[in-house]
Amino acid sequence: MADALAAPPVVYALALVPALLWGFSPVLSKRGMAAGGTSLQASLVVVIVDSTLYLLALAALQGGDAFAGLTPETFGVFILAGVVGTALGRLATFVGVDRVGASVNSAGISARPLFATLLAVGFLGEPAALTTAVGVVVLVVGLAALALAKGGDIGGWESYELLFPVGAAVCFAIGNVLRRYGLTSSAVSSLEAVALNELAALAVLAGYAVARGRVSELRNSPLETWKYFAGSGTVTAVALLSLFAAFGHPEGTVAVVDPLAATAPLFTTVFAYFLLGDLERVTRGVVAGAALVVLGVALVTAGPALLP
Repeated sequence: MADALAAPPVVYALALVPALLWGFSPVLSKRGMAAGGTSLQASLVVVIVDSTLYLLALAALQGGDAFAGLTPETFGVFILAGVVGTALGRLATFVGVDRVGASVNSAGISARPLFATLLAVGFLGEPAALTTAVGVVVLVVGLAALALAKGGDIGGWESYELLFPVGAAVCFAIGNVLRRYGLTSSAVSSLEAVALNELAALAVLAGYAVARGRVSELRNSPLETWKYFAGSGTVTAVALLSLFAAFGHPEGTVAVVDPLAATAPLFTTVFAYFLLGDLERVTRGVVAGAALVVLGVALVTAGPALLP
């Protein structure tokens, strides 16, 4: 059982790429928010940029064969994942970045492995070694330490505002379990899957902007904010494609991939310290929380191989 749970190096690498990139993305988002941007603008710009990149890649690599042969069920799975795991998740994410800061928000979101692992074991029947479970718990404790370390936005924030990143964590967990199911139960490619995911999110976010009468809000946003959010969208495009490739691997289980991708706070802490000194503070508690995150990741990745 232990050997079956140990994933090959390529899965670890594919899962760590989004961790690194999502560790940097909140820095760009925070700068955009500080320059006068909004959560809706950020969500829309990011999804427009990465959807465009995915569609261009599909046109170049698959041409008219893109999405051919996919069943209605497959379309439905990735559309639902896009609505919950991208549209709702990102809205909550950018509100969190604005309210509590990039480092604390990233920490709260990364409680996702707890929800994702429970869902994967319960609904996908995935196995989970004892060290994997312990690693997830240690990782979540580290994230809690990060969130309670009196760091984050220098303007301060209220405890209830942690509901935004935690809510995003739940949305992302549901999305990741749906993606894993869709990628392993159909012949969809990672590129097709991520394109469907983002197009569904784009439709929801655009519809929300129109229904709520917030289109003028987008037109009046400072030019500088668009540059920051477009950069975040480009980074997110690469991160998501790598994540989908990890889930699409035969041995890319949610219990391994999701906790690794959730180490983004470790990178966000470093980036925030060097690049957001005028907007955020990195305390000793933040550093301690980051250390626990590293320990949790070590248990998740190396633990199964150490079992008898």
